[in-house]
Amino acid sequence: MSSTSPLSTFAQIKTEEIGEESMRQPAGSLREGGMPRILVVTPEITYLPEGMGNLSQRMCAKAGGLADVSASLVNELQELGADVHVALPNYKRMFHSDIQQLHEKQIDKVRRSTPDQRIHLAQDRIFYHRDQVYSTDENTRIALAFQREVINHIIPTVEPDLIHCNDWMTGLIPAVAKQRGIKCLFTVHNIHTEKLTLAEMEDRGIDAAEFWEQLYYVNRPGNYEQTRSDNRVDLLTSGIFAADYVNTVSPTFLEEVVMGHHGFVPGAIQRELANKKYSGNASGILNAPDPAFEPETDEYIAQHYSPSDHVEARRANKLELQKRLGLVQDADAPVLFWPSRLDPVQKGCQLVTDILYNLLADYEDRGLQIAVVANGSFQRHFREIADIHHIHQRLAVHDFKEELSHLGYAGSDFILMPSSFEPCGLPQMISPKFGSLPIVHDTGGLHDTIQHLNTENDTGNGFVFQYFDTKGLRWATDQAMHFYNLPAEVKARQISRIMLEAKSRFNHHATAGKYIEIYRKIWRNREASQ
Repeated sequence: MSSTSPLSTFAQIKTEEIGEESMRQPAGSLREGGMPRILVVTPEITYLPEGMGNLSQRMCAKAGGLADVSASLVNELQELGADVHVALPNYKRMFHSDIQQLHEKQIDKVRRSTPDQRIHLAQDRIFYHRDQVYSTDENTRIALAFQREVINHIIPTVEPDLIHCNDWMTGLIPAVAKQRGIKCLFTVHNIHTEKLTLAEMEDRGIDAAEFWEQLYYVNRPGNYEQTRSDNRVDLLTSGIFAADYVNTVSPTFLEEVVMGHHGFVPGAIQRELANKKYSGNASGILNAPDPAFEPETDEYIAQHYSPSDHVEARRANKLELQKRLGLVQDADAPVLFWPSRLDPVQKGCQLVTDILYNLLADYEDRGLQIAVVANGSFQRHFREIADIHHIHQRLAVHDFKEELSHLGYAGSDFILMPSSFEPCGLPQMISPKFGSLPIVHDTGGLHDTIQHLNTENDTGNGFVFQYFDTKGLRWATDQAMHFYNLPAEVKARQISRIMLEAKSRFNHHATAGKYIEIYRKIWRNREASQ
């Protein structure tokens, strides 16, 4: 690891201020000017590293990219030797069966754990028997139960110097941290919020009177009694408002929100993000794909490969994908893959259906195929097109299935991701790692990760259109087909380059390093103000 890497420079806080000998002292002794004790508060996670306690390898509760980012960040901090703790709900049903068998006495011990136990499980019956992180009708109750346990039990147990919160389900905690003099980073993964009153918080066991002045309200608050029952608190905006530093999961999406480019973003969220950004306390950090998406090791693909030997292996994976989906088996046929949920509000699938039949007709001589492996309300439109035109051997529509999705990246030539907006996005980062080039609309995280391919200059990794309409998508698709028609050796060289660049750029180590840089900034600012 380079001495100038984010991890090592963060570690220098310890060496510069307390010396090598103090670094080797127990975690609890690093309290005066050393590495901050960090508490990561997250409603979901995919794994935890060894060394965080005997429960670390038995936990997986995932709904999206937040779980992967949380896991990778904790893992990097643990490897650094940081004093890192994690708070998450005790999803007994989703965790290893051994946890389900813990006696109440053991569970209480976990709750009141010492620094040797770094996993802190929030306890409430609402978590115990769930089989998924989020719910259609209980999300607010789940969030309040989680935050009650963090506020009342976990923060007093851990005594953190810095708390890292994630999304609206942790939106009260930055206010608590501010009231108690604890530094806080708040990460916005999705622009979604819930609103509730102080009275509702108190009914769930949270003493809102302690920190009510640090929250963000729908209406300007008066005194506590006037505010308590009738003035709702905006949870996501409160997290942004009270935190010392805020990040979104894409630099460009942050700019778009602040500049008012997206009408679906509430004005309060826009204003508070703008306040943080213009005061130098907000930035964007891209998520990274799950480490399971690696063509050298992916358990779901037909043949493994690397940037140096991808050509024949990708042909073998294409034949397997075509076989599994009922497409014509032809390794020379170009395949477009749709990997995202079929949501017309965000994902732009309606642009694809508008050009789909003409696209297939225009490239019939090349045998162009489209593979859709995704769920969503718009799926029926793809099925109707296949049924009406009897083109099932060139247009496959399949419900999402993990193994088919992985195989889609390995066996396709291009992915379609024409999102109207994108807070971050992961498919456009996964596909270049597999050698499948993205066709994307120039927005948010897509702008930050995909640059238009220029084979003459050996730059770019996909095909980018500027305006969200069918003409733009068709132009970008034609550009992709032009690339597909280039000599085989030209294509192979470009794909090798793109795969190598994606592997080095889109990974959890790089993402975690950027978060650690923010921790450094927050900690340095704390010391400068003392």
